[in-house]
Amino acid sequence: MEIIKVLFVCMGNICRSPTAEAVFRACAENAGLSGQILVDSAGTHDYHIGDPPDIRAQRAAMQRGYDMGALRGRQVETADFIRFDYVLAMDRGNLAILQRLRPGDAAGHLGLFLEFAHRHSQREVPDPYYGGADSFERVLDMVEDAAEGLLQHIRQQALFSVSPGGANGTSQKK
Repeated sequence: MEIIKVLFVCMGNICRSPTAEAVFRACAENAGLSGQILVDSAGTHDYHIGDPPDIRAQRAAMQRGYDMGALRGRQVETADFIRFDYVLAMDRGNLAILQRLRPGDAAGHLGLFLEFAHRHSQREVPDPYYGGADSFERVLDMVEDAAEGLLQHIRQQALFSVSPGGANGTSQKK
């Protein structure tokens, strides 16, 4: 059974992309697809390699049931474009960097994460780093929306179908 691999990317990999990683991982688990979807995150810059997510992002996520404590920042690598089926940027600035880094033989989807959102028309996840707690809540709202849309898209593209016992982790690919 093929595993779908998704990489979320922001600038430093301590706010937006680890939030997306945690939320999307939970969505996949809740859909019974944790064994079929691999999720990771990275930054375009090397500012926070090895650092845990921003404590404010962790706090906001934990209030909604997402645990980001084990995540650590890393920088995107050229091999990520080959390894991942979806490389999703949080904003256009990081998308432009990714487009320059992407090797010519990369066949996966490269785009903005919020392309998959249904309830938010904005296409960039704003960086909450210099904002208050409400900025992190807004990011979570946007990320949850896009995560649901991405999961729906992947299910349609990969033809995943969750069996009636899907909540216990059983699923099958058609």
